[in-house]
Amino acid sequence: MKISICGKGGSGKSTIVTLLAKAAREKDMSVLVVDSDESNSGLFKMLGFERPPIPLMELIGGKSSLKKKLSEPDIFQEPQISVNDLPPQYIQNKDNLAIVSIGKILQSLEGCACPMGVLNREFLKKLHLKENEVAIVDMEAGVEHFGRGVDDSIDRVLLVAEPSFESICVAEKIQGMAVHIKKRVYAVLNKVPSQELASKLEDKLNKKGIKVIGSIPYDPVVFEACLEGKPINNGDAIHASARILDGLLGERKTSREKTSCA
Repeated sequence: MKISICGKGGSGKSTIVTLLAKAAREKDMSVLVVDSDESNSGLFKMLGFERPPIPLMELIGGKSSLKKKLSEPDIFQEPQISVNDLPPQYIQNKDNLAIVSIGKILQSLEGCACPMGVLNREFLKKLHLKENEVAIVDMEAGVEHFGRGVDDSIDRVLLVAEPSFESICVAEKIQGMAVHIKKRVYAVLNKVPSQELASKLEDKLNKKGIKVIGSIPYDPVVFEACLEGKPINNGDAIHASARILDGLLGERKTSREKTSCA
C-alpha cells in the first residue's frame, strides 16, 4: 500500500508520517518513508536517522539533468523500482524502516519545485512494493501535488486536519481533486484541544464527504521530541496512530473483498 499524507502547511503531516511509520513497524511491516516535501528538513531525525539520504534528484543528475529528461518517456529507465534497487547513499535503512528524499530547495533563486514533483510522480508510479511493505509519503503542503499527478499511483489519501478555517478549506480542495482521480480521502484530526472541538471539526469534514478515521491526542512526549529534533518512540499518540493504520489497512481489505466478490 502507498499512503499519502497531505493537508495544510503546519498541520502536522511529518509528525503523522512518523507515527504511522512507527505503528507499521510495530506490526512487523517493512516501511519506506518518501520525503517529498521540498521545504521539510527534519523528518529523518524524527524517524531516528542520524543523517538524511542523498536526494533522488542527484541520482538522475540533478535538476538541470531532470529538466532535459522531461521530454523523454521515462525518467527512470527501469520498468519497476524496489527498495532494494536503490543505491545505499540514496536511502537510509534501519530495522526495516527506510527513508528516501525526492529533493530540497536549498538556496534562493534556485527556481520552482516543479521538477521535484515530476520526479516524485514517476518514482511512486514505478515503486514496486511487496506484500508486507508500505510506503508513506510526506507530501508538500497544499494541493499542488494533485495538479502534478503525484497522487495517481497512491492507494490511500490521508488528510491531516487541524481546527482552523484554512485547514477545512484545504480539505475541501483535496477532497474535490481526489474524487476527480477516483481516490478516497480519509482524515485524521490533529492539534485538537478538546472533544467538543473535535466533534465540530469532524462534523464539518463529514459534510464535505470526508470520513474521519481517527485523531491524535495531545501528547507532551511528541511535542518535546519535535522540539528537540529527536525520534518519537513512545506515548499515547503512537497507540492512536496504530488504530488509524488499522483503519486504513481494514479499508484496503474491504476494497479487495468487494473486488473479489465482483
